[in-house]
Amino acid sequence: MGSRPLFVSKGSFGVRENEVGDLVRPVVEAAGLELWEVSFGREDGRRILRVTVDREGEGEKEGGVDLDTIAATSQRLSRRLDLEGFELDRPYELQVSSPGLERALREPRHFERSVGQQVRVKTVEPVSGRRVHEGALVSADAEAIVIASDGGELRVPYDGIASARTVFEWKKAGSKT
Repeated sequence: MGSRPLFVSKGSFGVRENEVGDLVRPVVEAAGLELWEVSFGREDGRRILRVTVDREGEGEKEGGVDLDTIAATSQRLSRRLDLEGFELDRPYELQVSSPGLERALREPRHFERSVGQQVRVKTVEPVSGRRVHEGALVSADAEAIVIASDGGELRVPYDGIASARTVFEWKKAGSKT
């Protein structure tokens, strides 16, 4: 897995956590990016607000989000959060990054954007005798995904997915394909 660009900023949580997506989305979209995910966590006693962004749509710019775009977006997000009173009570750290080459797929829109890519899906219950399935993501709709592997096609409803991510296929050194 390759590293992903990451920028960090300090602040405090004042606005309710469930409102943060609504605050950051306009800033991210104004930069021509897609808000992939917003999450809160704790590391070493620190509260962390993670904002994950990606290029909007497909084929806009090959190679994902560049470091300069991440840095500029991080600065704009930090200013927006400060203006909205997001730094009122509890300290936090803002981390802005891209989803990376092997990105977590959590929402139907993530799967829809990843159709045609290799994925690794862990199911809640065994499906066809296994809980881990790898293959090409053939389709994704409002209810389920379809994965094609050596064993054929497998339809998995979203509520049956424990976790999923894209799988980046590294080319062997010297390979021409």
